Amino acid sequence: MLAIIKKELKSYLLTPVGYIFIGLFLLIFSVFFYINIFTSRVINFEYLFYNGATILTFLTPILTMRMFAEERKTGTEQLLLTSPRSITATVLGKFFAAGIIMIITELFTLMYFFILKHFGHPSLQVAISTLFGFFLLSLAYISFGMFASSITENQIVASVLTIGVFLLMWFLPDAISIFNIFCLIYKFENFAIGVISVSEIITFVSFTVLFILLTIITLQRRKCIR
Repeated sequence: MLAIIKKELKSYLLTPVGYIFIGLFLLIFSVFFYINIFTSRVINFEYLFYNGATILTFLTPILTMRMFAEERKTGTEQLLLTSPRSITATVLGKFFAAGIIMIITELFTLMYFFILKHFGHPSLQVAISTLFGFFLLSLAYISFGMFASSITENQIVASVLTIGVFLLMWFLPDAISIFNIFCLIYKFENFAIGVISVSEIITFVSFTVLFILLTIITLQRRKCIR
């Protein structure tokens, strides 16, 4: 699995993909930072991540859309499915590599925390809780994006499907309350006020594990058909 993680990290960091994701995220995040701090006079670090969750909704496909769709399109999926490495190791390797990119991105956001310390006294405890919740949210999004990439050979389709489902999970609960359980952004809100809830951690972890398993099953079935 370590070999796969290294390979995937190289694909993110030796090509523009990883830098595009991190750069776009920080660029848009900086715009919201300016609006919140210099326009609205809000110095709460955690408030920035409400906007960060919105950014993540639209940028996650940059990390995930090519994971398996590109393999199918270029014909290298056959090598992937017949590799001595297990499909589980391959899926987890790709997942963890994308997760590392998210950790790097979050580390960069800490500069905003230290900027805010110049203007006020943002809570370190709430900041840690927010970053933890945001990381769980990002892993959940990555797991679904990876699944979407595994069921199509078209990266654009994978991207549109990923964003479409995220938007549905975001707005559908407003229309039908029974869907509140599927709104991951709402689950993130407690972390942003410094509350780390076991039930919400379980929700994020369950969602993530579910779509990792579905990705493994999808690839395993394709391997059996071949």
